[in-house]
Amino acid sequence: MLFNSYEFIFAFLPVTFFIYFYLNKKRLTEAAKAFLVFASLFFYSWWNIAYLPIILTSMLFNYVVGVSLSKKGEHTKVGKKAVLVFGIAANVALLAYFKYADFLIENINLLTGSEFPLLHLALPLAISFFTFQQIAYLVDSYRGETKEYDFLNYANFVTFFPQLIAGPIVHHAEMMPQFSKKRNKVKNYHHIVMGLFIFSIGLFKKVVIADSFSPWVKQGFDVADHLGFIEAWATSLSYTFQLYYDFSGYTDMAIGAALLFNIKLPVNFNSPYKATSIQEFWRRWHITLSRFLRDYIYIPLGGNRRGKYRTYSNLMATFLIGGIWHGAGWTFVFWGFLHGLALVIQKIWNDLGFRLHAAFAWFLTFNFVNVAWVFFRAKEWDDAIKVLRGMTDLSFIHGINTIEATILIVVFVISVLAKNSMEMLQKAKIGWWLIFVSGTLFFVSLAVLEVRKASEFLYFQF
Repeated sequence: MLFNSYEFIFAFLPVTFFIYFYLNKKRLTEAAKAFLVFASLFFYSWWNIAYLPIILTSMLFNYVVGVSLSKKGEHTKVGKKAVLVFGIAANVALLAYFKYADFLIENINLLTGSEFPLLHLALPLAISFFTFQQIAYLVDSYRGETKEYDFLNYANFVTFFPQLIAGPIVHHAEMMPQFSKKRNKVKNYHHIVMGLFIFSIGLFKKVVIADSFSPWVKQGFDVADHLGFIEAWATSLSYTFQLYYDFSGYTDMAIGAALLFNIKLPVNFNSPYKATSIQEFWRRWHITLSRFLRDYIYIPLGGNRRGKYRTYSNLMATFLIGGIWHGAGWTFVFWGFLHGLALVIQKIWNDLGFRLHAAFAWFLTFNFVNVAWVFFRAKEWDDAIKVLRGMTDLSFIHGINTIEATILIVVFVISVLAKNSMEMLQKAKIGWWLIFVSGTLFFVSLAVLEVRKASEFLYFQF
């Protein structure tokens, strides 16, 4: 079930909302929590019910291990660490089996000349997200930072449908207390209005903006045999904006839907294309993933506490992991390598005391991110090389149509100059103007959706 589908907007979301608050109104709080888990699992199973046992098994396993780790005095230090290692290894093994098995087999076949058959496993929906989320829970349990959560609260933490499929990657400390607050069990009309406002913005981002770029991206990366200079730049920029508005649109809809239930999800985007450095870009892009990589990979590796060369290697290792997390392919690894290398270079540059003018720093950052996205999108190396070759081929300049050029320019200006949706949400005040804007965005999106039909979000493949 897609956020941008009629089934979700007009059936699942309102029915879940009314039943949840009806049960709470009748003081059936445990039944309300159980219903929310059931509804979230129904939402998850809509794509393929075969995925359901996987998430249920993962959830039950991690809850048992997490409870064991959080209990004081049951383990020696060595024993407790062994339980943590076992728990993390089991999660990584599950993710690796479904996501990376064929990638590993392909590379073994290539290196050894063997012909091991590929498994052709379907990637369970959201496995990357709920695996990372639960690994963080295990680590925090080991550190003594979790409390004695009951299973229903934990199940809601993992499966809560607004953030289940593609994040934000939430932290137990910011989610579980919200499910327990009594005031969150009563309808809050301010949250409802603001939730519908931000949901409408996200829907517009996805349906009207991101999906407008989709055919141009597909033509440039997957269909065209050769791209001219302008076509290649239009292709790369189209994907740069498609990815941002698709993913941030999903996040806005997730935040909006969660707000209807009085649950506040963390901000995941903050105008990333306004960044004037790669470090700043990662403080603005997919913020909850950056937080996870920092807190559970970079810092445990030593962070910046063990000398500058160890800092560089830790940065590189963190972003190589971030790259492979996104997908089983060398293009993803190389994309992670590029960002890791850029962060190392920026670190050296800053340590030497050099500074760039803000406008030039933005120009370098934006173009680096744009070029790196080419590898992120390309299905094969040849596709990436084709686009990059076109971007540097001044001998073949072929124009694009006026509509595409206009949309690119308008979206570019919005991306680097306008306030983002979270800034709008913070300053929004309930009134006729807010209702008018929300309604306009919503109905324009529905009109476009009627023509284009609902399409999957790009991050569902990760």
